[in-house]
Amino acid sequence: MKIFFTFFILFIGFSVQSQQAGQYSMFMLNKYQNNSAYAGLDNSLVVTGVFRSQWVGLKGNPIMQNINAHMPVYFIKGGIGLNIDNIELGAEQNTSMSLSYAFHKQIGNIGILSLGVGGGFYQKILDGSILRTPEGDYEENSPVNHNDLILFEGRETGIAPIFNAGVFFQTEKFEIGASAINLIEPEVNLNTNVNFQLKRHCYITMAYNWDINNSFSLQPSIMVESDFIETQLEVSTIIKYNDNIFGGLAFRGYSENTIDATAFLVGMKLSEKITLAYSYDLTLSSYNSVSNGSHEVLIRYNLNKIIGAGVLPRIIHNPRFL
Repeated sequence: MKIFFTFFILFIGFSVQSQQAGQYSMFMLNKYQNNSAYAGLDNSLVVTGVFRSQWVGLKGNPIMQNINAHMPVYFIKGGIGLNIDNIELGAEQNTSMSLSYAFHKQIGNIGILSLGVGGGFYQKILDGSILRTPEGDYEENSPVNHNDLILFEGRETGIAPIFNAGVFFQTEKFEIGASAINLIEPEVNLNTNVNFQLKRHCYITMAYNWDINNSFSLQPSIMVESDFIETQLEVSTIIKYNDNIFGGLAFRGYSENTIDATAFLVGMKLSEKITLAYSYDLTLSSYNSVSNGSHEVLIRYNLNKIIGAGVLPRIIHNPRFL
């Protein structure tokens, strides 16, 4: 039997507000995804791909993919990046793509301040053939019939522009960033009756790198996410050995009522350029009665090479050869 989305029927004909941002446990390894200001701060070309299956065992559970790339471009005094996100949730598919630019400014001998902006599009697809109403007729090998003049029977698509912005401050040991996505909160119109409003999401992240000795380092980090209706805190700690093998814990949720999950993550460098990581979320919320947890895999390619050395000097011609 197909997935029942009875909650959807309650909102037909209205503008629906829902959380569209994906939830990833290994945010500390993928800093550019939610903050355009991080573009280029690795001083190298970095390409990251993430696959996440959330709440495994729950029918219609969220399946997420993210791929992004960013690099410094010194002649424009900053960095550029591309971010693509895809979330499949039951009858929905949500895809976004954005380009970004970040301006870098050296602050004395303290660190680098980066200001980033980005823009692109958000596409929502809703498959009406998967939706079901109590009064509908869904006999095998027969056309879908919702017995509802408003609810469509096939796939409907809507596209809206999106904009984001961020700020990031990075030192040798400490970093802090703040960002916002869906700044203008546009509406995605699927047809004349069904509209979805994209909610603005804000993020604050902090991280610190502590070298315990020549072999081990500790990297605690924090992320606060809010859509101004709900606020969620995630804290994590990663321990690295020889800057190669690492493992850690993360906890998501800030109160007894909003507790979400504990994540266990491990990873290693397969080579100087490729890092592979995996995390498993142990569900702590009420979803644990229907879910077997969440799985997330991340792979990152780092060219591991400074691209250029800054702005090339002006060419001065020798007058003897003019």
